[in-house]
Amino acid sequence: MEKLKLRVTGQGEPPVLLLHGLGATGAVWDGLAGLLDQRLLAPDLPGHGGSPRLPEYTFEALAAAVADALDEPGPVAVLGHSLGGVVALELASGRYGLDVSSVLAVGIKVEWSEDDLARAAAMATRPPRLFTTREEAETAYLKISGLTGLAPADPDGVTETADGWRLALDSPAFGVGRPDMPRLLADARCPVALATGENDPMCRPEQLRALVPEAVVLSGLGHNAHVEDPAAVAALLTPRSD
Repeated sequence: MEKLKLRVTGQGEPPVLLLHGLGATGAVWDGLAGLLDQRLLAPDLPGHGGSPRLPEYTFEALAAAVADALDEPGPVAVLGHSLGGVVALELASGRYGLDVSSVLAVGIKVEWSEDDLARAAAMATRPPRLFTTREEAETAYLKISGLTGLAPADPDGVTETADGWRLALDSPAFGVGRPDMPRLLADARCPVALATGENDPMCRPEQLRALVPEAVVLSGLGHNAHVEDPAAVAALLTPRSD
């Protein structure tokens, strides 16, 4: 498989692997630059941005592709958001050849109704919507990734075709399914911390704390806490990266 697109910034060890959420790209982590005295590794997940697609989207396949994209002999701290948080926990199992020293997962949706799963499955089967202009496609990218009003559109989030502009996101990625959180937490071979925004509608604090009572709640923040207040999220990671 072709390697994932990987953004590398900063210096310092151990490096921090940054895994974005569904629909976004590695550019959502730009706000962390300069906040951590470490090398930051921010891939576009498979089927997102400038990275290749997968024949089937599972948490295991996403984790394998991320591990394959890295050349890190030493330990790596992992910070993941939403879908990226699940992939981070999958990597923490140690089954992918990556030496994960710690995981901080923010905004993982831990409760899924049958309606939630049905909507996700339906989105996974829809053909990509075409737009006349790049600007229209970028507006749609910001909406699907929950970044409207929070960040500029990443140029890699959209792509031009012979028939118009579309999102780079591969629609079948919506069908990745419900994470088995008890199994993921039990399989982790490193320290794990979970967090969510106080106002996150996808990962409500009471839902997360029912699973992990010591989960961190970030005051005043929503689902994209890492974009809304990068320093607040960086502060959670720093003690675990020394």
